[in-house]
Amino acid sequence: MALSALYLSLCTREFLAFHFSEKPDLASLQRAASLEPEDAAYQYLLGRYYLLARQDPDKAARFFRSAVALNPHRARYWFDLSTAYQLLGDRSRQKRALQEAIVVDPATPDVAWEAANLYWVEGDTNQALREFRAVLENDRSLSAQAIERCWRIKPDVNALMQEVLPRTADVYSSLLEFLISKNQAADAAKAWSALAQLQQTVETRYVFEYVRYLLDRRDIDQARMVWQQAAGPSELSAYQASPQNLIVNGDFSLLVLNAGFDWLYEQAPGVSLSLDPTATISGNQSLAIALDGPGVGDLGIRQLIPVEANTNYEFSAYFKADDLQGAGGVRLVIEDRYSAANYFSSEELKDADYWKLMRGEFSTGPDSRLLVLRLQHLPAEAAIRGRLWLDGFRLIKEPRQEAGE
Repeated sequence: MALSALYLSLCTREFLAFHFSEKPDLASLQRAASLEPEDAAYQYLLGRYYLLARQDPDKAARFFRSAVALNPHRARYWFDLSTAYQLLGDRSRQKRALQEAIVVDPATPDVAWEAANLYWVEGDTNQALREFRAVLENDRSLSAQAIERCWRIKPDVNALMQEVLPRTADVYSSLLEFLISKNQAADAAKAWSALAQLQQTVETRYVFEYVRYLLDRRDIDQARMVWQQAAGPSELSAYQASPQNLIVNGDFSLLVLNAGFDWLYEQAPGVSLSLDPTATISGNQSLAIALDGPGVGDLGIRQLIPVEANTNYEFSAYFKADDLQGAGGVRLVIEDRYSAANYFSSEELKDADYWKLMRGEFSTGPDSRLLVLRLQHLPAEAAIRGRLWLDGFRLIKEPRQEAGE
C-alpha cells in the first residue's frame, strides 16, 4: 500500500506539472518547475518565457543553464542559451553554447539553419557556409533559402559547387533555378553542366524552366544541348528530334508535355483540344480539334523547332475534317519564332472526310534558328464550327546540293 501510494503520488505530481506547463503564464510555469525540479523541460520553458514574454535575457539564461545542466543532450536548450547570450552581448559564451548545440545534434536542419544564420550575423561566414551545407544535406524544403543565403555570402558559383553544395541533383537543380531567377545566364550554364555530369535523376520541371529561359534569351544552341543532355536524367529520350523527323511527338503517341520542344498548348476561346485514339493514321492517336464560335484566331497549340539558317526543309502532315463550316479556314503555318517571318502556309484544312496528305518545301532565312509550327484561322473574327484531326507531322532537312548539280 505504501509503494502504491508513493507511485500514485509521483504520477499525480508529474501529471500536475505537465498540466501547469501547458499554461503560458509565469505562475503556472513556476508551479510546474517546483513540482518537477529535476526535469530540464520545465526549466527550459521558464527560460523561454523570460526570453520571449518578458524579454529578460539575463533571467532566461539562468533557466537555460539549469536546463542544459539537467539534460545537456538537447540541442534546442543550447541554442536558446546561445540566443540569450547574444542578446546580453556575451559573444564568447554565445559561441560556446552554439558549438555545443551543433555537437549535440549536427544534422538536424532547423538547428543547422539557425546556427548558420547566427554565424552569418556574427561575420563568421566560413562556419555559416558549413552549417548551410548541413541544411542542404538534410532538408530539401530549405534548399532555395539556403542557396540564396550562400550566394549572398559567396556569389561565386564555382566555389559554391566545389566547397559548399552537396553533389546531389536536388541541390544543383535548386541552384540552377536560383540563378535563372537572378538572370545569371553564364553561371546557370555552369550549374547545368555540373548537374548533367552527376548522371542523377533531374525533375523535368527544372529542365523545362531552363529551356524556356534559354529560348527567351534566344540561346538556341544551349537550349538544344540541354534538351539532349536531359534525355537520360529526365527520361526525355523519346522526345528528341532526329534527322528523320525534326518534329517531336509528331504522331501524338506520347504524353504531350506542354513544355520544351514538345507540343505547347493553351486554352483558346471556342477551341477544344484532345487526343483521339479512334482516329489515327501513323500512331495510336491523333490530335482532335473541335471549333465552335467567332474570334478563333490562333488555335492554341504549337511546337518550337530548332533549325539551321539558309537551309531547305520539307514538311508534311495528314489531316481530315468533319463538317467544317464558316468563313475562311484553318491553316498550318510555320514562322520564325522571333521575327514572325512566314516560311510555310498550308491550304485550308477542309473538305476531307478521309486522311489527306499536305506537304510543302521552304528555305529558312539567314538569321532563322527557331521556327514555330502553329494552327491559324483567318479571318479570326469570322465564325467557324466543326471538327478537325491532325496526325503524322514530319519535317526533314533536304540534302544540300553541290554546285553544278
